Amino acid sequence: MKRITLLLIAITVFSCGTSKTVRASKKEIKGTWVLNTIKYSALGTFNVTLLNDASKECFEGSVWSFVPNNNTGTYAISKSDCSTGMRYFNFTIQEVDEQTGLYNFLLKPTNEKKKSDTNQGFRLKLTNLSATTMQWQQTVYVDGKPFIINMNFVKQ
Repeated sequence: MKRITLLLIAITVFSCGTSKTVRASKKEIKGTWVLNTIKYSALGTFNVTLLNDASKECFEGSVWSFVPNNNTGTYAISKSDCSTGMRYFNFTIQEVDEQTGLYNFLLKPTNEKKKSDTNQGFRLKLTNLSATTMQWQQTVYVDGKPFIINMNFVKQ
């Protein structure tokens, strides 16, 4: 009985840890990135507000910083026609499928003191992550059909 209890405790402890793949992803994501381009899965002109913050045009060229040891980050919008300034967020990378390399990525806006003003968060897919490039995908539904927003980053 004692051995079974110890075995169950050991399994619980090891299953709660972050996977090797997610730890590697956190190492890659660390640093400063530029949101280079945003593309949609459908052709046409769309009025999309990303992260309940700004338009595609405002986000393109924004500078993002990720600090994985405390899962925090910032992004700065600097285009003159936009609401400029620094924004703060917490993020979590959760492994989905090690075979495909797809991850759930949860981004939650916060204030400067790293406290969330709302319960709002955005679930994205981290579909590509290398030492120099990263891509997020967000799927929203328009008229019942999936509409995919691809956000492409390059590392500075």
